[in-house]
Amino acid sequence: MPLLEAVQVTMSGEKSNDAGDRDDRALIERAREIQSQAHVPYSEYAVGAAIETVDGEVFVGCNLENANFSNSLHAEEVAIAEAVKNGHGEFTRLAVSSDRRDGVTPCGMCRQTLAEFCDDDLRVICDEGEGEGEGVEPTEYALGELLPNTISEETLE
Repeated sequence: MPLLEAVQVTMSGEKSNDAGDRDDRALIERAREIQSQAHVPYSEYAVGAAIETVDGEVFVGCNLENANFSNSLHAEEVAIAEAVKNGHGEFTRLAVSSDRRDGVTPCGMCRQTLAEFCDDDLRVICDEGEGEGEGVEPTEYALGELLPNTISEETLE
């Protein structure tokens, strides 16, 4: 069951504190779990992402570095590519986590990729927890807040 109805999107990086937190933590955990599959020999900075479709299915991705850095894949784009490949085109939320639990947000390139497939109100949940147990609350943004003036089909006309 999609959680969009039950959870109010917070803005400006506010800490989330509503009933959806338990489910947000489960999504963050999915992002944490996939980090072990990351290929990060250069940065040693593993990132995992988990994106939820409107029907509740979750797709995960991790970063895959390449010696030619421009060919590296970011966790968010790997996750959304897997979802789109499997026929999904509507999403409710994305969790992003690094192995440093530093509140990492999607980079500009990933924000633009997300904007191609997601609405401005996509919830972006950033892991700021410490270790694998209970930590500080995640920070939440709306995609439109992270990328307010996206390049879109309309801007290309």
